[in-house]
Amino acid sequence: MKIIKCDLTSGFGVKCDEAVLAAAEDIASGRLIVYPTETVYGIGADIYNESAIKNLYVAKRRPFDMPLSVAVSDKAMLERVAVLNENADKLIKAFLPGPLTIIIKKQPDVPDIVTSSSQKVGIRIPDNRFALELIRRTGPIVATSANLHSHPDSVDVNSAVSDLGDAIDTYIDAGRCNLGMPSTIVWLADRDVEIVRQGAIPEKKIMEALEC
Repeated sequence: MKIIKCDLTSGFGVKCDEAVLAAAEDIASGRLIVYPTETVYGIGADIYNESAIKNLYVAKRRPFDMPLSVAVSDKAMLERVAVLNENADKLIKAFLPGPLTIIIKKQPDVPDIVTSSSQKVGIRIPDNRFALELIRRTGPIVATSANLHSHPDSVDVNSAVSDLGDAIDTYIDAGRCNLGMPSTIVWLADRDVEIVRQGAIPEKKIMEALEC
């Protein structure tokens, strides 16, 4: 287990770039990392490495029938993982990058272990420089909170270390998360809309964006 500091308050310098490289190498090797987002700290792994995803479930003590969300760096990468519809496109334009997770139809090559055999997948684009730089290098990674199942979300790296310990290979310490609360989760099926979890973006704003 190692902890690497990346101070984003003074810009994205050499140390942060080195931290991205180290985290990307771990993910490419099938290891688990903890990384910062604007909401809470997340556990990252390559979504196409089923062994790494299994290890993530075990490390988090998360039931295998609870699907994982996926973090991407932009709309083009999002379309590699999920099938967009009109409402999803509206929410992407309005809120992403940002604290929103959209549940839509997954692409066929997304492993069933990620989605608990569902044909839907939760997608988000984090509004955090480190996370985006990392995902640009690695491709899509898991976006699940860095805590044991049912424990409080980790808004700083110390909380994540306390919960997960040596089960994680690399922790990226970028200070306290800006928002400190999870993303809003919205399920979109054709014209149907359901707020699955109320988070940083209020339901009213979601519905306003969809009415445009």
